[in-house]
Amino acid sequence: MCLVLGLSKMIVPLLFCAVLAFFVFKYVYGSSGPNPFEKDTREPLKKMVHDKKEKNKVLKQGFVASKVPENLDAIIIGSGVGGLGLAVLLAKVGKRVLVLEQHDRAGGCCHTFTEKGFEFDVGIHYVGELSENTPFYCTLEQMTNGQLQWEPLENPFDMVLLGPPKNRRCYPIYSGKARFTEELKKRFPGEEKAIDDFTRLSLTTGNGIWIVAMLKLMPVMVAKLLIGSGLLKYVSSFYKMAPRTLADMVKELTANKDLRAVLTYIFGTYGNPPKDASFSMHSLITAHYMRGAWYPKGGSSQIAYNMIPIVEKAGGAVLVRAPVNRILFNSAKEACGVSVLKGQEEVHIHAPMVISNAGIYNTYEKLLPKELQATPAIQEQLSMVKHGGSGLSIFLGLNGTKEELGLKADNYWIFPENNYEEMLDDYFRGDREESCKKLPVLFASSPSAKDSTWNERSPGKSTMTLVSFAPFEWFEQWKDEKVTNRSADYKALKQKFIDAALEVVLEVFPKITRDKIEYIDAGTPLTNMHYIGAPKGEVYGIDHGMTRFDPEFNTLMRPQTPLKNLYLTGQDLFTCGFGGALAGAMSCGSVILNRNLHLDAIALAKRMKHLSKKMKGE
Repeated sequence: MCLVLGLSKMIVPLLFCAVLAFFVFKYVYGSSGPNPFEKDTREPLKKMVHDKKEKNKVLKQGFVASKVPENLDAIIIGSGVGGLGLAVLLAKVGKRVLVLEQHDRAGGCCHTFTEKGFEFDVGIHYVGELSENTPFYCTLEQMTNGQLQWEPLENPFDMVLLGPPKNRRCYPIYSGKARFTEELKKRFPGEEKAIDDFTRLSLTTGNGIWIVAMLKLMPVMVAKLLIGSGLLKYVSSFYKMAPRTLADMVKELTANKDLRAVLTYIFGTYGNPPKDASFSMHSLITAHYMRGAWYPKGGSSQIAYNMIPIVEKAGGAVLVRAPVNRILFNSAKEACGVSVLKGQEEVHIHAPMVISNAGIYNTYEKLLPKELQATPAIQEQLSMVKHGGSGLSIFLGLNGTKEELGLKADNYWIFPENNYEEMLDDYFRGDREESCKKLPVLFASSPSAKDSTWNERSPGKSTMTLVSFAPFEWFEQWKDEKVTNRSADYKALKQKFIDAALEVVLEVFPKITRDKIEYIDAGTPLTNMHYIGAPKGEVYGIDHGMTRFDPEFNTLMRPQTPLKNLYLTGQDLFTCGFGGALAGAMSCGSVILNRNLHLDAIALAKRMKHLSKKMKGE
């Protein structure tokens, strides 16, 4: 009898695991819909277009009702890579898609603007994991028909500067696992184990991101069973490490404060300080750039410029100056189109599905009818999120070549001290007028130095972009003023930020002098609010704190919304940044097309690698 009871105790959990494995396999690996990566659509490389008038014919197609295609399959709100990338995926399987953008040019955070002859990129500073034949690289190749080119940054790609000018320490960050660890060990003798452990944990944890995509694709019930089984932490290191804060992890690894600071410096790419950041999120970024760093050749506008023709070829369109003021629903409470505000009139456009790349706050709080916004399911999702941090960007137009100004294809992360937590707390809690003079972090980068076509387009000129944190609340009092004509007090506050940042730049880059600055201006959280529709000037959408990486959160925050025929895409769906927004598009496309596009991208990379070897005669 005891033997029978013992066997039954073993059989029941094994049977449960077998049934769970069956459903997981079915919904993760079972595919029945069309594959946008089935055919290699790359074309011979065309001559890159730099003429602004020619590019604007693609990027600045203004909305009028007569340009709306008939018999639409989908409408996408927002033309950032989360929306435009999804439009391309759908177009590749013959779907007719309309992308609507409220700004006057397509691209979202991938757009550029020009002032006094200087072109500035607003959101793309560097992108990782673009070695030839990686899934990410192959995906972008197909999504631009082989026309988007990437240029590698210097190695080291990042320079971490710690301390005040008289005691500033410089730590270069290299890509490549071996080089990354070797160079750190040279600068931190005696910390070899801490560096090796951090590298190993970062790679194994970051590589486990696939489980996030899988939870979003399987039915909620199956995902919850998997979570409840306790198997997740054994299946993927990502969820095993997600409850650990970045600060706690590095404190366990080393007592060296400079090393702690160097291992955590890149928290600025997702916006949460180490004490509030999940080690899993940080590992994802660390692993991303450990595999290299690149910049789009010709500037970030090349991304949208090379995606839009694919949407158009399938009968779709990408139209700008098209502010969607509400999503339309039928009597069954199913999304059936959108309303675009043109002047004082509404233009109604209908389609069988609506996909929002506008972010969860804009989608649920601004675009839904009040009665649907109030439903428990929508309110539950809103209760799970909070606004992410906001930032301030400063744009410098300089007279001089990169050689004359001492600029390279790299980035500088400049911190006045190595105690990030204390600095950030003092900054955010301090008086606005004083805090803006003591920036806790300054990211400095030269887009022009990263782009080999720059000298052809703007000879004798250079640009720099500076980024730091800036709370929305510090600027909120001016949010209702006209964007190009805000009050003197607003401009004075902006100038204080500019002065503080400029003082750092002139010290770190001695070849840059004030007489070489031809143009300088700053974009505040209110700028983000106006141009990219960020409700509170967020840089990375909803907050990337600890709860963002709870498996229950990832399960419920999925492409399907509680409202039929309404979907979400972009960085709020997955994670922040270019790669995160594109992963959001892949996840949403997977649900709509009923196949796992993430696995299709991996299969594509394997095919491309095999083809590449065959062509080389290997």
